[in-house]
Amino acid sequence: MNSIYNNTLFALSRHTEALFILQEQATTGSRINRPSDDPSAAAGVLNLQSENKVFENYLKTLAEAVSTLNVSSSVLQQMTSALNQAKTSITQVTSGTYDDESRQRTAEAIDNTLEQLVQLANTKNNGQYLFGGSDTDSAPFVVERSDGKIASVTYQGSTENLNINVAPGVMSSAFYAGSDLFYSNDRNTPVFSGQTGAAAGTGTSSVTGNVWLTVALDGADYKISIDDGATWTVVPSGGSANQQVTDSRTGKVLYVDTTGITGTGTDLVQVSGTNDMFNTLITLRDILNNSRDLSDTQLQQLRSAVISSFDEIQNLLVQKQVSVGSRIGFLSNLQTGLDDVKTNNQIQADELQQADIAQISIDLARHQALYEMSLAVASKLMSLSLMDFIN
Repeated sequence: MNSIYNNTLFALSRHTEALFILQEQATTGSRINRPSDDPSAAAGVLNLQSENKVFENYLKTLAEAVSTLNVSSSVLQQMTSALNQAKTSITQVTSGTYDDESRQRTAEAIDNTLEQLVQLANTKNNGQYLFGGSDTDSAPFVVERSDGKIASVTYQGSTENLNINVAPGVMSSAFYAGSDLFYSNDRNTPVFSGQTGAAAGTGTSSVTGNVWLTVALDGADYKISIDDGATWTVVPSGGSANQQVTDSRTGKVLYVDTTGITGTGTDLVQVSGTNDMFNTLITLRDILNNSRDLSDTQLQQLRSAVISSFDEIQNLLVQKQVSVGSRIGFLSNLQTGLDDVKTNNQIQADELQQADIAQISIDLARHQALYEMSLAVASKLMSLSLMDFIN
């Protein structure tokens, strides 16, 4: 009898537990409601969910990076448009379309374009400067003014792009260094435009863009300066094939062949391959305003010469726009790929975890029938008495 009772109680307990689990699965729709339901499958689900949390962080980072690059691309497009308008005006002035008064108005327009470009170069997005490289907290471009006008623009941001981890083992940059975007870096031999007779020396100069070389007399000797007369370098008798002149404001050096100097005046020195859009616009504005008292012939020569600097900057901006666009495409594709992997992981986790409702219904019916049979047996056993065993 004890064995029969024990077996009946075991059967009731087993079927009750099975019914509870099946009813829970039917209610939640999940086959695994606790790790003990299927330890191996539960571990697989946890691994897939853990991977997806990592992918969610990457996707968030990618979305922010793509958004930042889209803003950068828009800013570069605005800069390109502003430069195109400025070049159109300059071309008309160079061709003699405008009179002196019109040229001054064009100079004012160039000055406004310069202000606009500086403002765009210091654009912030979500509290971070776009073009400061890895330094996103400080304005990358600092302006010095003279009589309220921009006299120089200096880049003080980082020279390194800000790289971020956008996928497992993949680094990419969303914040570009302004020194790479707006400054050329393909130095050529300096070209002297003027009537002083000065020429390029044999040394490798460190000055960039457009530089004004002033030649004056110091008694019987010539003296030269590239910082608007703040400091002077005396030319030795007979000149030198490689005389060093230093800009006291920047510390940059220009090597000058002074053996051919025949007169005083101001020469424009162009170092192609090192132009930046700010210095180019400042030079254009000064030429249009004739702030250096140049002759009409010099003005015409310099206006024509500086157009090449403009073309260089425009080409640089176009190249950088293409670079940013390619980066956006790469990160967008990466974003799509990670999202697909995340979706596949979720599908696999659902397949491991999802309950088979049809099978549960069958198992519920089976265990319910067995449970009721066990109850019937228990009921029969509970109704037995001594009289049932007396013949």
